[in-house]
Amino acid sequence: MDDRIPAVKMRDITKRFGTVTANDKCWLDIYRGEILALLGENGSGKTTLMNMLSGIYFPDEGTIAIDGREVIIASPKDAFDLGIGMIHQHYKLVDVFTAAENIILGLPGRLDIKAASARICEICDRYGFNVDPDMKIYDMSVSQKQTVEIVKVLYRGADILILDEPTAVLTPQETDRLFDVLRNMRDDGKAIVIITHKMHEVEDLSDRVAVLRKGQFTGDMLTKDTNAQEMTNMMVGHPVVLDIKRTEPENPRPKIKVEGVTVRDIEGTLKLDDVSFTAYTGEILGIAGISGCGQKELLEAIAGLQKVDSGDISYIEDDGTAESLIDKDPLDIKKLGVALSFVPEDRLGMGLVGSMDIGDNVLLRSYSEGRGAFTDRKKSYGVARNIVEFFDVATPSVETQVRKLSGGNVQKVLVGREIVNAPKVLLTAYATRGLDINSSYQIYDTITSQKQKGVAVIYVGEDLDVLVELCDRILVLCGGKVSGIVDGRHTDKREIGAMMTKVGGQNDGKD
Repeated sequence: MDDRIPAVKMRDITKRFGTVTANDKCWLDIYRGEILALLGENGSGKTTLMNMLSGIYFPDEGTIAIDGREVIIASPKDAFDLGIGMIHQHYKLVDVFTAAENIILGLPGRLDIKAASARICEICDRYGFNVDPDMKIYDMSVSQKQTVEIVKVLYRGADILILDEPTAVLTPQETDRLFDVLRNMRDDGKAIVIITHKMHEVEDLSDRVAVLRKGQFTGDMLTKDTNAQEMTNMMVGHPVVLDIKRTEPENPRPKIKVEGVTVRDIEGTLKLDDVSFTAYTGEILGIAGISGCGQKELLEAIAGLQKVDSGDISYIEDDGTAESLIDKDPLDIKKLGVALSFVPEDRLGMGLVGSMDIGDNVLLRSYSEGRGAFTDRKKSYGVARNIVEFFDVATPSVETQVRKLSGGNVQKVLVGREIVNAPKVLLTAYATRGLDINSSYQIYDTITSQKQKGVAVIYVGEDLDVLVELCDRILVLCGGKVSGIVDGRHTDKREIGAMMTKVGGQNDGKD
């Protein structure tokens, strides 16, 4: 039993949203001078529990004590006054402001940029951050923006920090730098909580692990006394193993050929610069790159959703004849068998219609195939039931509005809708973004099965460990250019991470 007084002591914390209980009598202790990893599947209540600690939600039942004193946290301001700061997945920064302006924004009193910049530099020197107080946010990389968010809560006096999926869009090198900073903060007596699905990060960084399952606290342990498999079993309730059998493609044939493609966005910014590669049947071609390096534009260009400035994209028929996809209607490209499964940050704005139920969202992909004035909904609802069953979507029925589902379950519907259509080319981006380990493994198995059926799969992912294990070849983008294409069996995440930050020569990778 730990005799220390916890920096945070949460007891019997319960939070309900209508008939759904997100947290059910949860216990959690957080200590200064340690890094705690908070683990659990999607919908297990991790973020909800931390949102109550940071003042975004208020618990229906239970108590929270800070340094042994019971407190009421009714707002983020209350949390800040108690030294609690949370760094969310989506940064809350004003792009046209400098780092210093963002850090002091909203603080009372006279704004003294010079004094603030000096204080920011002190914090950076103390913990190992690298922030230019005068740099505009729109000129920053993702990792620099994250650093500003962390410095912002430290500037405001936080000594209990919560980081939600802090490495989701970082390269391995950037992750290493972040971990060094977090260790420095821990050694300075800060209490740090990280929410993550990456087991190797938990083992590398954390001192202690706490696990939630289905809204309930299932236990905590010292990280050195456990392993990834045991932690996964606690989260899911049964053994889960990532066992990707990377088989060699049988009679691989070119299916998508991209030649010298250049793309600019609506503002004229160069997103893809002279990109060339070939995707083959029966293989998974991974696309790696820092967030915003052109991955989204590349898949949308193939699917006909993005205008191509120059170059060509060809769909290769089974008999070897090539058909250009440039300027083709997206529906015509879909009829060729090209399916785009893209998981945007705004799932309900770009991917699905929140006010429609699951069955009708499935119908959106096939309504144009109907005949007559009325659409046959029976088939799409049958497909929706198959998706719900196969991906274990937590929903009362296929008639449930999508906006009432959790983010992870919305994503399962989005991915499943594309895969069930038996495509010849599957374009999938961020298919497991925000999904727990069990759901992610289901997606990986499904993608692998598509490859084994002879589908040409182009897979954009954020987890480099998965890219190396899942993909036959990996194309690396940096600043819209191709750094190179490497064999997934003979590379590692550090080589890919280095290529993501430095453009080299192109290599087709198909020897």
